[in-house]
Amino acid sequence: MAGRRPFGKVRKLPSGRFQASFVGPNGRRQNAPDTFRTKTDADRWLTRVRADISRGTWLDEQLGRETFGEYAEAYLTDNSNVGRRWAETCRRNMRLHMTTLLDVPLIAITPRVVRAWYTDAVRGTGGKTSIAQSYRFLRAVMNAAVRDDAITRNPCMIPGAGSVKSRERKIATADQVAELITTISPERYRAAVVLAAWCALRRGEVCAMRREDVNLTKGTVWVRENHVELLESPVRYNKEPKTPAGKREISVPPHVLTFLVQHAERWAGSEWFFVGRDGKQMRGNAVYQAFVRARTKVGVDIAFHDLRHTGQSLAAAAGATLADLKKRLGHSSTAAANRYLHALDGRDAEVAKALSELAHRANSAQITPTRTKEG
Repeated sequence: MAGRRPFGKVRKLPSGRFQASFVGPNGRRQNAPDTFRTKTDADRWLTRVRADISRGTWLDEQLGRETFGEYAEAYLTDNSNVGRRWAETCRRNMRLHMTTLLDVPLIAITPRVVRAWYTDAVRGTGGKTSIAQSYRFLRAVMNAAVRDDAITRNPCMIPGAGSVKSRERKIATADQVAELITTISPERYRAAVVLAAWCALRRGEVCAMRREDVNLTKGTVWVRENHVELLESPVRYNKEPKTPAGKREISVPPHVLTFLVQHAERWAGSEWFFVGRDGKQMRGNAVYQAFVRARTKVGVDIAFHDLRHTGQSLAAAAGATLADLKKRLGHSSTAAANRYLHALDGRDAEVAKALSELAHRANSAQITPTRTKEG
């Protein structure tokens, strides 16, 4: 009686050729990419595959022949860590900047292919940010292909290609912020800009705020969710912050609390604190457009997100510690919080003055410089 085959399976096809298959480390049965003239040839191929698996050098040839476009779409669809907004951005970049890669098999995307694609992309009409996003997405997809044993290593090895040096964010002065807020029209949008500028809230955090999140007696607001609006579809949804630090209670500066009181009395909805004219949850774009109109009238050259930087810089100038700033921003990372700190005009002079005041409160004799003899 013939013994059982130790690895794999060989069967004869109606054509007379032989097909070899095996169950790989991924748990899926896979066929050899080609059929064989003889059963011996099929057995030899299975022997080589088994040896590769034993050495840890086996590759999923079937998956490796899948095109980048097919594999990337599966990556976006099946990966629970990919948010809908990022997935939308990646699909847009695939259409605009990655068309030459879509029909290329994974195993054919070599470092040279990546360099050629990247060189053409940066010479094209695409913006630096979208090209960097495309490269990061390509790198992430190819990392997944390595984990799936479709390729041996990631071909994305261009230093710095996935990052863009951001411009230094502009910030407004306290007087400019006050003028911006009072210029906002219609007035129903003023409280939203107040929270962005003085509490460093994101636009999505403002729009996701519910009525019970605002405590006017205590003078605080709770951030629990972020409102997301897709760019290429009417889909809107709320989602929880990326980290637990994102859920936070923030104290509202007393001098602007009156804007929230007025908003609660005149414009707040029964569920959402910020609602549009239709009574539904306010859209982030509506807040943005009201801000742009006011910005034009005031003549302040800042973006809406710069209000978040402004709020943190003003808080720092008021004496907030780094721990305070991290809490207000909702950041668990010190490095992330530091990106929102900026030196305010005139602040250095205030620091120098404070140092002198500190010196006068101390024993001045201890800090008076002593003269030394020359010789």
